[in-house]
Amino acid sequence: MRAADAATYVNVFALTGIATVLVTRAFLAQAGYPKLGGGGDSSLHIAHMLWGGLLMMAAILLTLGFLGRGARLTGAFVGGIGFGLFIDEVGKQITDEPGYFYRPAAGIIYVSFALLLLLTHLIRRRAAQSTGLDARQRSVNAADLALAGVADGLTAEQRCAALRLVEGSDRELDAALARLIAAVPERPPAALAWWRRWASGVGRALRRLARTRIVLALAVFCLLTEALLFSVWMSADLFGGQLAREPQPGAHLAVALTEVVSAVLGLIGLIRLRGDRATAFRFFRAALLADMFIGQIFKFTMDQFAAVVELGVDLTLLWVISASLTARRTPTPAYPAPVPAVARAA
Repeated sequence: MRAADAATYVNVFALTGIATVLVTRAFLAQAGYPKLGGGGDSSLHIAHMLWGGLLMMAAILLTLGFLGRGARLTGAFVGGIGFGLFIDEVGKQITDEPGYFYRPAAGIIYVSFALLLLLTHLIRRRAAQSTGLDARQRSVNAADLALAGVADGLTAEQRCAALRLVEGSDRELDAALARLIAAVPERPPAALAWWRRWASGVGRALRRLARTRIVLALAVFCLLTEALLFSVWMSADLFGGQLAREPQPGAHLAVALTEVVSAVLGLIGLIRLRGDRATAFRFFRAALLADMFIGQIFKFTMDQFAAVVELGVDLTLLWVISASLTARRTPTPAYPAPVPAVARAA
């Protein structure tokens, strides 16, 4: 049975893991890469991969031993930290040499988290579709929310979401679930509700800013400049004979090819910008995704974690382009969506 809010937990797991890798690398660099368990001539070294395994075990035990969404959220958070500590030392496991600084390790770490975030996107997109859950899955997820309500109560928003899952069903089970959901105690919004409202307001303001002509023009300029500069620079190294002297020639070749593809997609988008803006922005997004899902893997291999800055720039550009596409694709409703009848009755 697929959980309707699975994307939330996978997202927490992935983002916590990413933060753990970055914090671990920064801390170790500042501390001079100390050894836990021994120093000097001691051969004892407790790798932080072991601590990662212990934390992942703790996350599994949390989800096995406790009921409710709080346990799943805590398990996702603890498991994300454990996975970050685990995957950070992947370089030691794929080479016989001292492998913490093994160059391809950063690319492997990057692609692992990129696939996790892609999985989050696919889960969220499927959950947003009207046919995402069948009747049994809707009942099970409504029962899961009811269980959370029995334990801790439900906020008005949670109660409405639970009732929507069984709205319109003529099954006796769903009618019983609707009565249970309506009967569980009311829980006031979380203490951080003000922070969520503030974050939501900031998010709306940023999306409006991202859709302005100046920001869009700047994003397109940065995208094309980055792709063209990288493609010219890497191609010059390729044809100038510099590639043979690089420690990772295969990675350089892959980056050069990817940047050429990104530049071509970006130029096609620029050409289409006057006639069909939506299609043009799809080409811009494709150029960014090609760089992020192919080129960045090899950039991390070339420069280890120095590619984080460029990845941050790419993510910002992708967000601006995606915000513009979403605005063009989403119609503005003429009136608010109706509240389910069972929610009004509750």
